[in-house]
Amino acid sequence: MKDKVVIITGGSSGIGKSLAAKFGTQGSKVLITGRNKTELDKTVSELQSRGITIHSFQGDVTMEQDNAAMAAEAVRIYGTIDILINNAGISMRAAFTEVDLAVVRKVIETNYFGAVYATRYCLPEIIKNKGSVVGISSIAGFVGLPGRTGYSSSKFALNGFLEVLRIELLKTGVHVLTACPGFTASNIRKRALAKSGKEQGESPRDEEAMMTAEECAYHIYGAVVKRKRLLILTRQGKLAVWLNKWWPSLADKLVYSIMAKETGAPIK
Repeated sequence: MKDKVVIITGGSSGIGKSLAAKFGTQGSKVLITGRNKTELDKTVSELQSRGITIHSFQGDVTMEQDNAAMAAEAVRIYGTIDILINNAGISMRAAFTEVDLAVVRKVIETNYFGAVYATRYCLPEIIKNKGSVVGISSIAGFVGLPGRTGYSSSKFALNGFLEVLRIELLKTGVHVLTACPGFTASNIRKRALAKSGKEQGESPRDEEAMMTAEECAYHIYGAVVKRKRLLILTRQGKLAVWLNKWWPSLADKLVYSIMAKETGAPIK
């Protein structure tokens, strides 16, 4: 990965920040994106102090024109784009019968259309370099999670998009990775949208018992280097995907039981 130009959307915290650190310490040239300039500046300053070549771009992945400008900025700074990691994402938690449908739309616009827009504008350079497109999906893209209508829907859509992209680009030499972390310690649950659209503020799960963002980034980095097509993380995640494929009725009951135990779960 030395001297490879890597764009990471949503790169100022969580898995995105850990990916920036991992690729950067391996000699990659990194561009992170996000909406919050203060958080972007803080991350850039921290990683530059570690000797990492990194710049930031302030933009909103749900805005097509911001993605076009992001790709242009990467080319202006570094001359090309080798790898795009579609990491920007938000979650939600509410029963479908109660959620404001604007919440579902916002999650899908961020998690799905954000990846579609970013990929569209980065792809010409990536094709030129026979590089990689990475989508940070989720186990929720294989198994429907109750209370996460918008989130699961967006990840199912992302998985489908990446699969189509992989097949369309089969003869170009471009690598497409669908990376599916299990529950990973990050701010995504604290910033998840409640039924009204407000952030829920506190995680309903034990964050300390989860895989760390750094460990997740380590595995994703390795999958990019090895040009894998699919990465499913954690034993729980692998079991959930396997059960949903081969014993779906049991998977439904187990997923319901596990999610109903969350603090303040929207299902009982």
